[in-house]
Amino acid sequence: MASVILPAAPSESRPGRFGIYGGRYVPETLMAALVELEHEYEAAKADAAFQAELASLLHDYAGRPTPLYFARRLSEELGGAKIYLKREDLLHTGAHKINNALGQGLLARRMGKMRIIAETGAGQHGVAAATVCALLGMQCVIYMGDVDMERQELNVLRMRLLGAEVRGVSCGSKTLKDAISEAMRDWVTNVRTTHYLLGSALGAHPYPTMVRDFHRVISREIKQQILEKEGRLPHAVVACVGGGSNAIGAFYEFIPHREVRLIGVEAGGRGSALGEHAARFEGGVPGVLQGTYSYVLQDEDGQIAQTHSVSAGLDYASIGPEHAALHDSGRAEYLSRDDAEALDAVVKLARTEGILPALESAHAVAECIRMAPGMAARDILVVNLSGRGDKDMGILARELKL
Repeated sequence: MASVILPAAPSESRPGRFGIYGGRYVPETLMAALVELEHEYEAAKADAAFQAELASLLHDYAGRPTPLYFARRLSEELGGAKIYLKREDLLHTGAHKINNALGQGLLARRMGKMRIIAETGAGQHGVAAATVCALLGMQCVIYMGDVDMERQELNVLRMRLLGAEVRGVSCGSKTLKDAISEAMRDWVTNVRTTHYLLGSALGAHPYPTMVRDFHRVISREIKQQILEKEGRLPHAVVACVGGGSNAIGAFYEFIPHREVRLIGVEAGGRGSALGEHAARFEGGVPGVLQGTYSYVLQDEDGQIAQTHSVSAGLDYASIGPEHAALHDSGRAEYLSRDDAEALDAVVKLARTEGILPALESAHAVAECIRMAPGMAARDILVVNLSGRGDKDMGILARELKL
């Protein structure tokens, strides 16, 4: 199939905006810090020494490039498309999160801000932030909802062992949204000395663009690797979507190639009623949450809705603004798979390929399991396996009655 090339970034209309989405909706006390961050990031992009150090750490410390693995047994069992897995789960710390954490850590050091705060849901971003802080000799404080601390106890222990202070958040739903709110309160108070190492492609400008840029290495590698292996681009790239960092990283280099379907998979949870899922494009409307304008799950009074997912990392009421623009333009498709389908996907992948995916990533695997049998044998399906499932063993043991 011939490749149809469009402009490199059709979804980014101007800095900080993706069509009508994005922006910078924050207290006045944070505006100067965000402007400083934007300027420093633009300078770092043009700094050969900064880029060389980041590339070196991604290769020698984090373990890039990650393999693009042909899942032969899964492909044969499902029939239809050839399935490839982008193995971000093999990175140091066990997920894609280290890409962004290294980039922002170096940027914070460049700004002279040696105190780092971060939020985490599934714990993988918290572990990555704590890891980078240990590497660079920085103070690290991680905010995490009490519910997430309980269901991701292993990652809490990992963060503490790495030297981070983990602060539980007991307000609201006690999950990711509330952890972000507490981190932002900390940042307002300590903005002169502290960098907020935001973990997903959301929040106020420049975070959505910056986080995307640190993760675009994923799609850059997929593109090169699939051309080497198959001599052509994939029919579709599939990734789970919480805030949206792994998905935008996996999608970005393919946006100009219209023949490549981009499929984001949200958390369908345990039902279709508001509060039973985290599928923003199925139940949300545009609104402002935590610094950016995007799709938000909210009730008829405009109050942020409760969310649910078996996976802590997808349990968030909004989504990155670039995904909102890609959705509205029709360039990317977004759908959801529920808790049961994600759990089934964990078992299927474990028993056909000997790979235990994170519950977040399992939502993308579940969509792959649904799609592949209806596709042609020549079609290629790439799934971004954003993290490994070691962290979820407690949940899996309970849900699957192991």
